Amino acid sequence: MIQGADAAVVERAIEHREPLPGTRGFAGRLHDGRLVRDVLGRYPLFVERGSSEWAFSPTELADPVSFPAGHLRDADGTRREWSLPDPPAFDDESQATAAVVDALDASLAAVADDGLAVAFSGGVDSSIVASALDAPLYAVGFEGSHDLAAARESARMMGRELHVVECTHADVERAVPAVARATGRTNAMDVGIGLSLYLVAERAAGDDYDRLAVGQGADELFGGYEKVARLDHRVEADTVRGAVRESIGSLPDGLERDVLAIRAAGVEPVAPLLDDRVVREALRLDGPMLATGEERKRILRRAAREFVPDAVATREKKALQYGSLIARELDRLARRAGYKRRMDDHVTRYVESLLE
Repeated sequence: MIQGADAAVVERAIEHREPLPGTRGFAGRLHDGRLVRDVLGRYPLFVERGSSEWAFSPTELADPVSFPAGHLRDADGTRREWSLPDPPAFDDESQATAAVVDALDASLAAVADDGLAVAFSGGVDSSIVASALDAPLYAVGFEGSHDLAAARESARMMGRELHVVECTHADVERAVPAVARATGRTNAMDVGIGLSLYLVAERAAGDDYDRLAVGQGADELFGGYEKVARLDHRVEADTVRGAVRESIGSLPDGLERDVLAIRAAGVEPVAPLLDDRVVREALRLDGPMLATGEERKRILRRAAREFVPDAVATREKKALQYGSLIARELDRLARRAGYKRRMDDHVTRYVESLLE
């Protein structure tokens, strides 16, 4: 069974060693028993350590190991099948912007609205996704959070109705075990991000939606991180393009968490910005087309003006777990439970106590 694409498309991608065959990712088992996971790891896949068993969720295995992105496993073992291409850069920004607009247009047009809701933070990524879909928008956060304020303002400028998922401490305490079990992770960052996505997905599921459109992938593909723009100690590369390639390399791990958290709430994620067509054009960006010290996701923001108001295209936002204040309140709950900051990994200890 293959998730994300037809088996025939995957088999052609293997035959031609094509890393971006026109999908939004895939993973699973082909009819002949081969296991595969796409080059960006957009769908989770796990194998039992020391065994031939496999699953789409780590909870289905006794000792799960994440199957590496871009790899294939057959009777001869596990090997890398695909690597990301390294195409020549665009000649200029106008050419780059036009190509990214066309790719976004094609990707968004391929997403059907039926049964679909949108996870909406008010930033450029989720706003691009929302712009093309006649689907309800859901924003999550504690009252007074940056994300709820940004989502309300962007929705107003776009003329869209917004459904607010206002968090409480009870919501966090209830959802933490579900997120930690589904993802197999208990650290503060992963649980904080997973909680944000889970609570939005849970509300969408309660409103009878079975798919959730997300803006995942834009920061990694288009230079959305400060460390990339500044080339600071957190990256090894000495060029912005090289630093973006490093960020893209982190996608399989992050997407695994995101997909599992959303699925735990009973809905399936849809990520239009991770469509192969968008990825292919993003890989052709270079230097200031990606980020400068003053502006991140430069070309994406220029392309976004074709989809959303200028003020939305240029809006800066915080990481999901911080902008929603979920990370702050998770830390507060841990301290209230007696897990003080002077302890090593105090939030992790708190999460693990809820699992017990």
